[in-house]
Amino acid sequence: MLKDVALHRKVHSLLVVLAAGWMAFALAAPARAQDAAELTVRTARLENQLRQLSGQIEQLQFENKRLTEQLRKFQEDVDFRLNERGGGRAGGAAPATAPSSAPAGGQQRHRRGDAFDPTTQQGAAGAPRSLGGGVEGIIEEDFAGTPGQGPLDIQGVGRPVPQGALPPAVPRGPSVAATGGVTSAKEAYDIAYASVLRKEYEQAEMGFRQFLQSYPRDRLAADATYWLGESYFQRQRYREAAEQFLKISRENPRSHKAPDSLLRLGMALNGLGARDQACATYAKVGVDYPAASSAVRQGVERERRRSGCA
Repeated sequence: MLKDVALHRKVHSLLVVLAAGWMAFALAAPARAQDAAELTVRTARLENQLRQLSGQIEQLQFENKRLTEQLRKFQEDVDFRLNERGGGRAGGAAPATAPSSAPAGGQQRHRRGDAFDPTTQQGAAGAPRSLGGGVEGIIEEDFAGTPGQGPLDIQGVGRPVPQGALPPAVPRGPSVAATGGVTSAKEAYDIAYASVLRKEYEQAEMGFRQFLQSYPRDRLAADATYWLGESYFQRQRYREAAEQFLKISRENPRSHKAPDSLLRLGMALNGLGARDQACATYAKVGVDYPAASSAVRQGVERERRRSGCA
C-alpha cells in the first residue's frame, strides 16, 4: 500500500514537471516568432535604404557627367573666341597692297571639328547635288556663307548664348537628373520625351543625350536621336539638328523615324541656307522611302514649295 502511494506521488511529480516544461515551451514560441518578424522588418528597411543610396549615387554620376560636358563646352567656346580674336588681329595686319586676297581672308572662319559646311564644293549654280547612295556628303565642317544669304542669320548657331540674351526663366518639369531613381531605358526616354511635349527643348536635349550615353544600343536609340535633333531644330540650331538627323539616315536607315529624319534634314539644310542640298534631300525621301506616311509625303511637298525646288 505504501509502495502504491509512493509510486502515485512520483507519477504526480513527473506530470507536474512535464506540464511546467510544456508551458515554458509554449511561452517561448511567440518570442521566437516575434524575433523572426523583427528580423524581417529590419532586413526590408536595410534593402530600402540600399535602394535609396543607389538612386543617389546614380544622380550624382549624372550630375558629374553634366558638369563635365558643360566644362568641355565652355573650354571649346573660350578656345573658339581666342582663336577668332587672334585671327581678326592677323587679318587687320595684312598689307593693303593685296586686294585680291582680301575677300578670301574675310570669308575664312575658324573651323570646328564637330561642325560641317553644306555649301562648299557645290556643282553648277541652281543644279541640285546628287546624293548617290547616302546623304553623308551633303554636309561638311563649317558653314562658310555670309549673313543674309539664307532664310536666317546663323552667325551664332551652335555657340553658347550670352547670359544677357537669355529669356526670362520659366517653370520647368523634372529633368532626368532631378528624378534620380530612373531604373530603365524606357523610363529615361519617357522623362526626356515629356520635356518635348512641354516644349522644354533644353531639358529634352539633356535628357536624350544622357539616354544615348547610357543606352546607346537600346531599341529606342533611333527615336532618341530623332528627338535630340528636334530639340536643336526647334531652337534654330540647324547645324546640330542636321548632324542628328543625318546620323539616323546613316546608322538606322530602316528605323520608322528614318523618313521623318530625312525630311527634317532637308529642312535643317534649308535653314542653313543650303537650298540645293535641301531640295536634293527632299527628292531622296521619295526615292528611299516610297511607302512613307502621307504626313511625310505632304511635308516633303510643302517644304519643296517653300524652298522653291524645281
